[in-house]
Amino acid sequence: MGWLLAATNGRLSFPEASLMTQLLTPERGAFFDLSPRVKLRITGADAPRFLNGQISNDLRKATADFAIQASVLSAKGKMNANVFISTEADSFVLDADPEVHEELPVRIERYIIADDVQIEDVTDRFGILHVTGELTPVSSSRSRVVRAERFGCSGWDIWLERAELERVRRELSATLSFCDEECAEVFRIERGIPRWARELTDQIIPTEANLEAASIDYSKGCYIGQEVISRIKMSGQTNKRLCGLVSISGTPLRPGLRLAPDDGGGQDVGWITSAVRSPRLGKEIALGYVKRGFNSAGSRFQARSPEDSAGDISVPVELVAVPFI
Repeated sequence: MGWLLAATNGRLSFPEASLMTQLLTPERGAFFDLSPRVKLRITGADAPRFLNGQISNDLRKATADFAIQASVLSAKGKMNANVFISTEADSFVLDADPEVHEELPVRIERYIIADDVQIEDVTDRFGILHVTGELTPVSSSRSRVVRAERFGCSGWDIWLERAELERVRRELSATLSFCDEECAEVFRIERGIPRWARELTDQIIPTEANLEAASIDYSKGCYIGQEVISRIKMSGQTNKRLCGLVSISGTPLRPGLRLAPDDGGGQDVGWITSAVRSPRLGKEIALGYVKRGFNSAGSRFQARSPEDSAGDISVPVELVAVPFI
């Protein structure tokens, strides 16, 4: 039996399987292969209390059917990882960007003192296929389906054994468009979603990356980095904010370009972290950080090469709200 998409009025499947993934919209539905993400299983009698003290969201919201998003922080409130967590039997299953595969287990284990907590790396055992849209993927195959909003819209994670990955990919391809790595990069930028090693680093605070609504619970108990996050909430200010940028001239943008005010001021007030051409918008778009006082929608800048780089470039850009779409 292949994969179907279930709605309240029965089972439906999309006929738009031939849709060009470059023009993907979340309303149409598509699927993504997120299998390279690092995956950890956390077990033990003290696991709920311990893990709740490591993340910025309330672990009690995570279930077998719903994955919460959370930030793992340093004591200074800066990012160590951005994770999704769900439950499975008597364990918690956590996944994060592949770039933190080495650092994340070490970061979590550092705080295990006399706790009954075990961490198992199950990255190579499981694959994750993500389906966007409101309709729930259902199948008779052995897998775990978890609701997860990874692109700022409704979506579903399909957790399955690696041996089943290719077969299920083929089944999904019969009714859904596959969004490959290039397509996924365009889509996530259109949706204003930060990723590790681009918008997220160990120098970024989650509120600066617009992660507070999705990954922070201000009423939960204590966790590492909470003091800094609470102070920022009380002040209502961050030093910088992740913003959307559009090339006014249509000239392609690129990561690393610095942003200077369009009024002729010489100082840098931000930088570009990711850039693509959006076929849906017909524009060159980017994500980047812009300092407080300069990050109002409609602000204009010159995106220019850093002083120490070759191939000087200067492109007029306008700041826009994210998501772009």
